Amino acid sequence: MADLKAKLTSFPAGGGAFNLERLTIGVFRNDQPTHRLSLGSDKAETIPLKANQGWILPPGATGVCTYDIPLEVMMVEVAPRVLSEVGMPDPESISPVVGDLDPLTLQLAMGAENFNRGGTLYRETMHRALAVQLTDALQTVENPARSIEDVRLRRVVDYIHDNLAEDLTLESMSGLAAMSGFHFSRAFKAATGKSPLQFVIAERIELAKVLLKTTGLTVSEICFRTGYNDQSRFGQHFKRATGTTPAAFRAQ
Repeated sequence: MADLKAKLTSFPAGGGAFNLERLTIGVFRNDQPTHRLSLGSDKAETIPLKANQGWILPPGATGVCTYDIPLEVMMVEVAPRVLSEVGMPDPESISPVVGDLDPLTLQLAMGAENFNRGGTLYRETMHRALAVQLTDALQTVENPARSIEDVRLRRVVDYIHDNLAEDLTLESMSGLAAMSGFHFSRAFKAATGKSPLQFVIAERIELAKVLLKTTGLTVSEICFRTGYNDQSRFGQHFKRATGTTPAAFRAQ
């Protein structure tokens, strides 16, 4: 299979389910004011997109994309081998991007259909140029559990990811690890570099960033879905982690 596949395609109104095998860029060529998208579920949120906006989704992404008027979209699929060569060994871990694409990624994606029409050197150079730009532009999110040797701590990390909206207490986490609170806190920080509380906050903010970019949920709804009962506190934690407010982050 080619290192990069690019095709400008027209779809009738409607859309449907998708299951992506590769990291894929989709650049809309016409406005879609009622575009709806879900990731990992059948429940779609309305996310209006304009021409030259779109999305970047990781390999394995599943969901539903629907729209009420015919869609013209440039679809670009990038092979894992090329991404690995330029420093993205785990494209499944990227945070989805929905909305504005950075200008250079947009320019390269829109020209990608012509990459395979040149000679070998040109083709390989342009494939890697796009892969390098994607690596620079996308924030990769490593799975912390992969580097944790203690199975008890890996179990806690998985539990945290599955329950970010819940009241995660030191007692519940240390109990799951079958350790005392003191021993668990020390072991967890040694394994992850963060205290349990710092880790939970960081993971909640990462989830909030994805929800802000990929759904039409209000900031208040995202606040509660990421385990915060106080929107002011959520805003403080978000700004401390990202340097901006949730609303400003969504608008970027």
